[in-house]
Amino acid sequence: MEVYSLIATEDTPTITLDPSQGKFEVAKRSLPEDAASFYAPVLDWLVNYSKAPLEITTFVFNLEYFNTSSAKQLFKMLNVLEQISRTKKVLVQWCYDKGDEDMLASGDRFARLTKLTFEMKEN
Repeated sequence: MEVYSLIATEDTPTITLDPSQGKFEVAKRSLPEDAASFYAPVLDWLVNYSKAPLEITTFVFNLEYFNTSSAKQLFKMLNVLEQISRTKKVLVQWCYDKGDEDMLASGDRFARLTKLTFEMKEN
């Protein structure tokens, strides 16, 4: 599969989806004006990846902040990861800055809404 990579802007996150390196990450800030359109190619890529995933997929969410519309798209990504977890091992690393209770609570909320294994990592 081709690597999917985006460099962060002021309002959009860095996204790296690279199965050859086993690196799957969404990082920085997610405030796109149209989150559904922004994340559509990411979701398409993940759906294609889900057809032949690695034995172990570790997906890192290392966001400083995300808006409500981004949360919906992140949840869609987690749903695809949940489908992958039915046949392969999937680990979600949810990173948050020390003292950022809101981001920790968001990770906890996503963990409760899915059947994925979450690892909370303090930066």
